Amino acid sequence: MKEASLHERHRAVMPDWLVNYYDDNPLELVSGSGRHVKDGDGRTYLDFFGGLLATMVGHDIPEITESLRRQAGRLLHSSTLYLIRSQVELAEKIAARAPVDNPRVFFVNSGSEAVETALLLTTTARKSNQVIALRGSYHGRSFGTVATTGIRGWSATSLSPLQVTYAHSGYRYRSPFGHLDEQASNAACRDELQTMIETSTSGNVACYLAEPVQGAGGFATPPDGFFLAMKEVLDAYEIPFVSDEVQSGWGRTGRSYFGIEHYGVRPQAITFAKGLANGLSIGGVVAENDLMNCLTANSISTSGGNPIAMATGNAVLDFIDSHELQANAAEVGRFLFDGLRELATRHSLIGEVRGAGLMLGVELVEPKTKIPAVAATNAVLAQCRERGLLIGKGGLLGNVLRVTPPMTVTLDEARQALGMLDDVLAHVTPQAERQADS
Repeated sequence: MKEASLHERHRAVMPDWLVNYYDDNPLELVSGSGRHVKDGDGRTYLDFFGGLLATMVGHDIPEITESLRRQAGRLLHSSTLYLIRSQVELAEKIAARAPVDNPRVFFVNSGSEAVETALLLTTTARKSNQVIALRGSYHGRSFGTVATTGIRGWSATSLSPLQVTYAHSGYRYRSPFGHLDEQASNAACRDELQTMIETSTSGNVACYLAEPVQGAGGFATPPDGFFLAMKEVLDAYEIPFVSDEVQSGWGRTGRSYFGIEHYGVRPQAITFAKGLANGLSIGGVVAENDLMNCLTANSISTSGGNPIAMATGNAVLDFIDSHELQANAAEVGRFLFDGLRELATRHSLIGEVRGAGLMLGVELVEPKTKIPAVAATNAVLAQCRERGLLIGKGGLLGNVLRVTPPMTVTLDEARQALGMLDDVLAHVTPQAERQADS
């Protein structure tokens, strides 16, 4: 009898809704080094997705791996009922860097749990379950965070402990205000936000929850001035601003340590996760003292802030600083952005290139239209794999390529990735053009 494949075994015991890339031929990754990974068949790929942005500084980085091993040899777990030196040290580093007044830090295990914590804090402080989230947003898969997710494909239920109003995100490519210049568009979104508060809420709103660069939303990147315009309205109603930096934190955008800093906004709370521990389970919130301390019940975190994740998080932040990786993200990110823009001049599938630093989105559309080219997006994803390049996809309509290499990526690797993507688009674009003309 033929032995079942790993994919067959996966389907036999895992949920049907647990998504794999590459349809009926998903990929098993078994090892990695730097910006390269190897699959179960021994084939090597250039990794430009970085474990869904969690592999922040690359695979098998000696300084990170050694820090983890050293801590594992001492103590794996203790819980927050005991003092954890590495937890305090990491909290000090984050508090010193965060654009938050009088900050306090609390650690959890994931981005979903981090956003849940921010929602707990703000709904408690404001004595309100009303939240403003953004269209095209993604904040997690837990019960509360699903309610604040503005992408139907990722929102599994309408049941929620929250009452959510969805505001404009500043995504101009498909915006009803896209015909306006940036300043006028920001003003229109600001005025619409005020109208929403006046007509769709009680006025006592727990928080405004926003990603500075939307992740699953296809790296929709608001124009400069957007969040300052929104903050004018929020401040008038004393609504706390929560910046979801699960994907945009630690300098990945190349223009600020936290994504929201670029927009000149000091939020009341920032959520973080993913890349902080280079792929280990981690998450947390840094919030203003009064907001963080508004809870009146006791709380702990059994494994949030655990010694392994904390030691790794400290090593990652030290590595980012000592190797000037934010500057590298800016330099290589600009090279990739310009290269992708150049590809857009030759491949009519590309409708828009956007993003910041090493968070780049390439929206694919049917040639000479804005109709989402979903089938072509899937074809590009699969053919990139065949050529040895791993990228992601996302977007409200599932037609955006996500290019997110680790922050240690080199210019040569970026050049190699652009070449492979060029080859793939040269093959897929004519097919899409023929279908559009038929």
